[in-house]
Amino acid sequence: MPAVIILGAQWGDEGKGKATDQLGTRAEYVVKYNGGNNAGHTVVVDGEKFALHLLPSGILSETCTPVIGNGVVVDLGVLFEEINDLESRGVDTSKLRISANAHVITSYGRSFDGLSEKALGNAKIGTTGRGIGPTYSDKAARLGIRIQDLFHPEELDRKVRAALAQKNPLLSAFDEPTVVADDVVADLLSYAERVRPMVCDVTLELNDALDEHKTVVFEGGQSTMLDIDHGTYPYVTSSNATSGGACTGSGVGPTRIDRVVGVMKAYVTRVGEGPFPTELLDEQGEWLRQTGGEFGVTTGRPRRCGWYDAPVARYAARVNGLTDIVLTKLDVLSGLEQIPVCVAYDVDGVRVDEVPAAQVDFQKATPIYEYVPGWDEDITSATSFEELPEAARSYVHYLEQVSKCRISSIGVGAEREKTIVIRDLLD
Repeated sequence: MPAVIILGAQWGDEGKGKATDQLGTRAEYVVKYNGGNNAGHTVVVDGEKFALHLLPSGILSETCTPVIGNGVVVDLGVLFEEINDLESRGVDTSKLRISANAHVITSYGRSFDGLSEKALGNAKIGTTGRGIGPTYSDKAARLGIRIQDLFHPEELDRKVRAALAQKNPLLSAFDEPTVVADDVVADLLSYAERVRPMVCDVTLELNDALDEHKTVVFEGGQSTMLDIDHGTYPYVTSSNATSGGACTGSGVGPTRIDRVVGVMKAYVTRVGEGPFPTELLDEQGEWLRQTGGEFGVTTGRPRRCGWYDAPVARYAARVNGLTDIVLTKLDVLSGLEQIPVCVAYDVDGVRVDEVPAAQVDFQKATPIYEYVPGWDEDITSATSFEELPEAARSYVHYLEQVSKCRISSIGVGAEREKTIVIRDLLD
């Protein structure tokens, strides 16, 4: 049985939750390997909507063990709010595993997130303000608090005080309230006994599972174009959302990975600041937003909307080593007479066929479009590729060609069953 990475291949909100949930119903493990509660996945099961922020999508499958890996930053308050909500709706969360090495989001981490955005002013990144970036910064600076520290109060107290020795002077400099170490320690310790049964050596458990030929799905948060190294820096998240992050964020080596699946919308959306060449600031953009329900699961913010960007798709295929694409929200495009697809950019009068390496060039890039015939039919009831209108099938084939990666699954609605499987991703 395979180890499969599934990740976003655009700027996020591509429908990774639904895609991972579908695989999770057949996988023994689903592993969240990066990010935190700064993103959300919406999964609809039997007409009931579940909005997941920190928990892996596999939490909704009775046969799956959901795992939070060491690459994730954990807000314990959010974690238990999600757990309480799911349990009140009859979902069993007792199989959840959390890496002892995962870092914890503290109250001062959240404070510094807002302070950083305030200090940046017009150059703000557009973060969710949930403490993700400051927690990863503390991790890199060796000032972080890890899950395992909750079980050693004296060590936890020492680490919190060491961090605040650096942070409180900065808060004072910005006329912000300083943080009391005892309050932070007491807050974190209040979660210790409840989280203790969930904590384990994730790298050992996952490698043992692969040795036993169990199926493991690695679920990426955020997306390729928001990756700290390969995204539109500095308008990116603070973790590795690309396929390499699945290995570093879980402790599973790259030779154990069998397939890398990129999830892409049939158009493109983005939240927050940063370049977006195909963005539509007109009635068509608003039509896509309303028709596609393009509002953030975590923040409720309206998403920026634009047409499919083939250079971005090719870039994602390259840096992730994609073997397959899951194409979502094809149904949203029904009713269009023709569908623009960005195949290259114009940068200062020069045609550029790939994503520019220099961000200053990408900021100036304007799309060069080719146009594909649209279709009028409602495709939400289609259960096979052959049932799609000819124009819809042609659009899918065209996207395969310009993206240089095969499309193995197509979403034609929000519900779990509204999916056309062309090739089995676990075969």
